[in-house]
Formats: sequence, structure tokens, C-alpha cells
Amino acid sequence: DVDFQKTFIAGFPSGDKRWAYLQMEALAGFPAKDEWDFAYMGMTNHPFIKGNYPHHEGIWGWGDVADQTVLMVPHIRRSMLEYHDIVWDLGYSETWEDSTARKPFLYGEKPGYDDYYEWRDSRVMDEVRWYGWYIDYWMEGGLLRDVFTHKLITKDHWDDLMSKFAHTREELDFDLYVKEGDAPIEPAYDPKCDLITNGCEPVAIISADKLREYDDGPAETAAIAEALMNDARMGKYVIAQEAWDCIWEELIQHKKGPITIAVRPGYEHLYEEYNFSFDMLFEMIDELNRLISKYSSDEWKTKPTAIRLVEILTEHRASVEKELEEIHTGKRKLTIKDFLGPDQRETQRKLKQPQDDETEMTVVDAATESKRKIRMRYFTELEQKLHREKRSEMKQLAEMREEAAKSSGETSNNIDLLQALSDALVQVRILKDAGTIDQETALRLVKRIRTVTMDAKVGLMKVPEEK
Repeated sequence: DVDFQKTFIAGFPSGDKRWAYLQMEALAGFPAKDEWDFAYMGMTNHPFIKGNYPHHEGIWGWGDVADQTVLMVPHIRRSMLEYHDIVWDLGYSETWEDSTARKPFLYGEKPGYDDYYEWRDSRVMDEVRWYGWYIDYWMEGGLLRDVFTHKLITKDHWDDLMSKFAHTREELDFDLYVKEGDAPIEPAYDPKCDLITNGCEPVAIISADKLREYDDGPAETAAIAEALMNDARMGKYVIAQEAWDCIWEELIQHKKGPITIAVRPGYEHLYEEYNFSFDMLFEMIDELNRLISKYSSDEWKTKPTAIRLVEILTEHRASVEKELEEIHTGKRKLTIKDFLGPDQRETQRKLKQPQDDETEMTVVDAATESKRKIRMRYFTELEQKLHREKRSEMKQLAEMREEAAKSSGETSNNIDLLQALSDALVQVRILKDAGTIDQETALRLVKRIRTVTMDAKVGLMKVPEEK
């Protein structure tokens, strides 16, 4: 195998990582691979790895093969919408196989408003905190922090966050882990960061929003190329600098190559058609303020990555503040579904109901609130179930590979087959994205590959040991 320098593309769940790895594939001529595909299909020599770890949608599936990290910073508001829509595309899949089978449906339809509202109301207030926590994790090189308070935490607390992410804030409350009188928590780091050659701290901060802008886009492609050029093992494969602008023009301006989330029906109206409540927008601004203040402090303000991060987040904050202003001036109209939180619901109730109906409406409000809480619990329990199912399946497959490694040399052909099947999945995606095959054909091929893959894994288990 070629000795590549391997880059992990980290990013909060959204369509941003896809924009980045498509640029890398075009710049260097090699395909990317997802963290979950590494976990399920085994190790391969792909130089670009994309993933959501340590977010609960991700998994550290690539072992110790990564050399450096590039951090994508999506717009906080847009990422919430794209996160939901991608999960919806995959049908809230419970297994890796089901998710893989659903990949040909990515970006093909517009999710229904009811699906979006239910997910938004149950997840967004928490996911805003996960967003900031995610950035902190990579910027600070894997420093262990609480999602909701951002305080330092112990390894036991971290392990619970990783396994019980869908529990409520109350169930994961910081004070449940730290009692009055306990010694101050010493900084601790995720030991997995030792598996990346240059550590978890990113070598570059990339913005997909800027990548898609006509003024800033070519410079963002150049930033991606330069991140690949900092090691000769990959740098020698990167196309000449004179062609970087052409790469940007073909992929972004002329929309050539594999599809992106921008092809989803109605995507161009994402900002206008979907609303967030006052509570949610204020939560986003609070989190952005925290991050901007932190990474512009004396400790960080001379670091190029921190400077870039603050620049990007400052622009994002301005756009969220603009949305709040649109609501205040009446330019943006909120519906009753957008008024969340006890204070806003109470205000709306008093505006709409006469005083003598107060007792009756209190009962109605209580019933409505109870139903909302039931929906929220449904989503948290569903996500926790998906978390358990995926990791249980991954553990079984890892045990298969470990057992196979102990068997005779007769397994080599099957191991080669598994790698070939992994590559085949990537090729199906590329052909589908390029329009060479239609969606139905792609889905049929994925199902066939899945069947052969599982047969091969069973074969690995059945190979007799040497006598």
C-alpha cells in the first residue's frame, strides 16, 4: 500500500464534511471513507476520513491510521436543519447496514414539516450545546468537558456522556458527578487523541459556507489543498496550484462531480421556510458568544486556527442576530409552533384567551406540555436505541475480525474480499453521485454488496484453525 498522510475531517453533523472531502478527492485523486465504514468494513488505505466523533452520531472507527485533523465549522443554525434532514434521509436507521442501504436516498426528498418540528423541539436546545462542546473538543486537543456546562470532567463522567448521550440534562447533570467538597478536577484528555500522529488539535479550520461563496470560495479550496501539502506523503499527489481555482469552479460554480446536500428539493429556501423559537435563537447566540470570547482571549488570540475560528463564528453570530431582528420588526413571522418555552407559551395564551378562561386553559396547556414531553422522550429513547444497536453490531463484527486473525492463513482471501467490498461501496456512491447509475440500481447494488459482505464475515468465522 502507498504510504499516505491521512487526514481526518471532523465536523458537527451537517453536509459540510462532504463539501470538504469532495475537494480533497478532486485535488489529490483519491477517495474518502466514513468513520462508520472503517468500523464495520475494517481498515483500508483511504487517505481521507470523515466523521462526527465525539458527537453521538459518530464513532472512532479508524483506529490509529489518521495523521492530522481538519475541523469543519458549519453555521450553527444551518447545521441543525441539515443534521435533522440527513437523519431523516437515513430513516432513523438502527444498524449500519440499514444506513448504508439508505445512502442512495440522501438529499432526494424534502422532509415533512411535522417531522422537522418534532425533532427540533426535542433536540435543538441540547444540540446547540453539543455544537459548542464539539468545537472545544477538537480545538483543545481532546480535553474532557461537560456538554452542558463546559466544565472539566472526570473520565467516568466522559464515559457516561459517550454512552448515555440521549439522556436529559437533568440525568447527566454535572453536580451528580461532582459533590461539594470534592477536590478540583484536573484536566484530562481523551486517550484516543494519542492515536492521531499529530494529535486532535486541527491543522486547519474550514468553512463550507465560505467555500460556496464566489468571493471566498477559491481561497477556501486553497486552504484545503495547503492542509494536504504539509506532508510530502500526500503533497506529492496534490494537483498543481495553478489548477486549484479550476477545481473550485468545476465543483462549486459548475456543480460537477458527486451530489451534495445543495441538491435537496427546496434547499435554496432553507433559511426562509424554517423557523426557530426565540429561545433557540438566543441559545445559539449565547453559545456563539461563549466560543468567540474564549478563542479571542489572550490564551488563544495568536493561534492562526483560533483567529480563523473567531472570524467564522462572528459572521455566523451576525446572521443569527439578523434573524432575531427580522422577528422583532415583523419581517419574519413565527407560527404558534415556533413559540416554545414556558414564558413564551404563557404570553401567547394570555394574548389569545379572556381572563375567565384561565383555569380551563391552564389544564389545556398542561396537557399540551405533557404531550410535548412524551414526544421529547420518544426521540431521546430512539436515539439511545440507535446508539446501542450500532455499537453492538460493530462489536460483533470486530469480534469476527479478531477471531479470524487467530485463524490460519486461509483467511487472507476473505480479508482481501472484505477490503474489495468496502471499495465497491465507495464506487457505487461515486457512480450514483455522478449520475452514471440511477437511485434504484444503486440501492440494489448496495444490498447485494451487503449480502456478500455478511457472507464473507460468516466465512471468516468458519475457517478452521490449524492443527
